[in-house]
Amino acid sequence: MRVLGRILINTLLFVAIAGFFQGSFYVASFGTAIVAAIVLAILNALVKPVLFILSLPINLVTLGLFSIILNGIMLELTSFVVGNTFHFASFGMAVIVALIMSICNVILSDY
Repeated sequence: MRVLGRILINTLLFVAIAGFFQGSFYVASFGTAIVAAIVLAILNALVKPVLFILSLPINLVTLGLFSIILNGIMLELTSFVVGNTFHFASFGMAVIVALIMSICNVILSDY
């Protein structure tokens, strides 16, 4: 149930952030946002641990701030998998969206 809640939160965040950054972040529909949230959850489960291990030295040097860049990379991979109905204008925009989503997920989490 926790995974479904996270997917729902990410879906709503995708729609809200896309509405706020209309020129830089595009989500075609609510259905696209659901698909993107599911793809992001799968990529976070399968690919992100590998990327985190590979980038561990730079993550230690930057005191964990590089993980924001990793989240941006995960969003770019999600954009690549989902297709033209979900995309960012630049990698910088993906990092900004990753930062906003991270902050919102920390606030909305059940810890």
